Amino acid sequence: MRIWLNGALLDDEAAVSPLDHGLTTGDGVFETLKLEYGRPFAVRRHLDRLVRSAVGLGLPTPDVAAIEAGIDAVVAADPGIPFGRLRITYTGGVSPLSSDRGTAGPTVLIASQQIQRPAATSAIVTVPWVRNERSAVAGLKTTSYAENVRALAYAKERGGSEAIFANTIGNLSEGTGSNIFCVYDGELITPTLDSGALAGVTRGLVLEWFGGVERDVPMEMLAEAEEIFLTSTTRDVQAIHRADARTLTVPGTVTSQVAKVFTDYSATNPNP
Repeated sequence: MRIWLNGALLDDEAAVSPLDHGLTTGDGVFETLKLEYGRPFAVRRHLDRLVRSAVGLGLPTPDVAAIEAGIDAVVAADPGIPFGRLRITYTGGVSPLSSDRGTAGPTVLIASQQIQRPAATSAIVTVPWVRNERSAVAGLKTTSYAENVRALAYAKERGGSEAIFANTIGNLSEGTGSNIFCVYDGELITPTLDSGALAGVTRGLVLEWFGGVERDVPMEMLAEAEEIFLTSTTRDVQAIHRADARTLTVPGTVTSQVAKVFTDYSATNPNP
C-alpha cells in the first residue's frame, strides 16, 4: 500500500492528526476509484463528485490538479495491482474537539489497496433503518459511514453481502455502497436521486450507455422485481440471486445485456 498525504508520498505508517475533524466528527468526503492493472477508472467523474460533495458539506473546494498529481504518484508507486481500490479522502483537517471547524485547512489522503474481485452474483437484505432523503448530507459522499457499517453487518448476519435501505416515505433508496436497479415487465428502473440515493458513477454510466428509467419504487415492489442488480465502483454490474428470502434466477436477460454493454464501453473508454 502506498499513501499520498497532503502532497507527500508515504508508506502505510503515514498518520493524520488525532484532532483531524474527519476522525473526531466524520467531517469529510471521499471517493473510491476502481484500479485495474495500474489504471484507475472514471477519474474525471469521481473528482467531479468529490468537488460536489465537498462544496455541499461546506468544505473548501478541493484542488483537483493536486489530487490528480497524487493519484498519479500513488499509481506509479504501486503499478502492479491487478484489481483494487484507490480511495481519496478529503476532511475538515485539524479542528477543535467539537463541531466547529478549525483554520488549518483540509487533509487530503490518497491510498491504494489490492482487493479480490467481487462475486458474479450477490444476496441483498433489506434493513429496518431508513435513508433520510431530507438530510443535510443527502446525496453527498461523506465519511460519516457508521450507519452503513451497522446496516452491512446486519445484512451479513443474515447471509447477505449488501444491505438495502428504504427512505422515510417507504420508497426504495440504495445500498450501503451501491445503487440498485430492478426490472419490471422487461423495463429497467432505478430509484430517483430524490429518494436519498447517491448519484453513483456506475449508476450514471449504466443510464447513459444502456438506458433505463428513474422512478420512485415503493419498497414492497422489490418483492415483485423480475431481475435485480447492483452497481458500484468495484461491483460494476452485479446480479442479485437472493433478495431477503426470495431466490431469483441469474443472470437475468436484462442484467446480462447491461453487464455486457458496461464491460464493452468501459474497456474502450477508461475515463468517460
